Amino acid sequence: MNAQILNGKEIAAELRTCVAKAVTYLNKQSVYPGLATILVGRDPASSVYVANKSRLAKELGIKSFQYDLEENITEKELIKLIDELNDNHEVDGILVQLPLPKHINTDIILDTIKPNKDVDGFHTINAGNLYLNRKAVIPCTPLGCLIMLRSLKVSLHGLRAVIIGRSNIVGKPMSQLLLKENCTVTVVHSYTKNIKEIVKESDIVVAALGIANYVKESWIKPGAIVIDVGINRIKENGKNKLVGDVEFDKIKNIASAITPVPGGVGPMTIACLLMNTVLQCSSNNNIELDNNNFKNFL
Repeated sequence: MNAQILNGKEIAAELRTCVAKAVTYLNKQSVYPGLATILVGRDPASSVYVANKSRLAKELGIKSFQYDLEENITEKELIKLIDELNDNHEVDGILVQLPLPKHINTDIILDTIKPNKDVDGFHTINAGNLYLNRKAVIPCTPLGCLIMLRSLKVSLHGLRAVIIGRSNIVGKPMSQLLLKENCTVTVVHSYTKNIKEIVKESDIVVAALGIANYVKESWIKPGAIVIDVGINRIKENGKNKLVGDVEFDKIKNIASAITPVPGGVGPMTIACLLMNTVLQCSSNNNIELDNNNFKNFL
């Protein structure tokens, strides 16, 4: 069996096209979406990631407000900036790049962002609404994973899904999204016994733990769908290489569909961020996107 490769670049490009159309529609109503990104410190990977978000936002017509802050900024100063952005009517979405320096309380910072400007979906209110199956801003990476699963055009109802990793950013919200799709969901983590056996029984595997090639070929049920969220840098033949959390080259021979790394979930995360920004802009301005722009993605 040769798995279908879920090309995140292609799906993300389709989603960005829809975002651009939505921006044009809002502009005709004299409304201009704006996204503020906040980077604390000089982590190279985070810097590149934030720069890509800002660049793509501008390309789609979203106003970009980028704040690159020194690592020694105080928590109070960061809160002050977020409060100012909360009150700025040109800003519809606020993104604080994680992780933050240890001297800053991440929970306090994320809950300082107004829920209607929380395009990452990390605010307590949005997380609670997602848990209660109410209207919520959905975290970008889990939403991207779900869109990729839906792109397969197969019913997810009744499928057994396992999520490897229980983070607030991916694992927990992913479990809620799959429950909403009527999957039977198991979340495994570092204290789970018999992980291999649990994964082996699953029709959908979402790997999001951040350990290179952790999930082995022998763990995967033939025909399973594998979503690899991991992005890990390893040395191979003396060269740096990006790999996921699963053994892609081996698992692709037994899975029915699989995401590559790079080029899988990563592009979807940024595309979903831009979609969330536009959706919050339309909601904040009481404008309904009457062209069903995102009907194939939500």
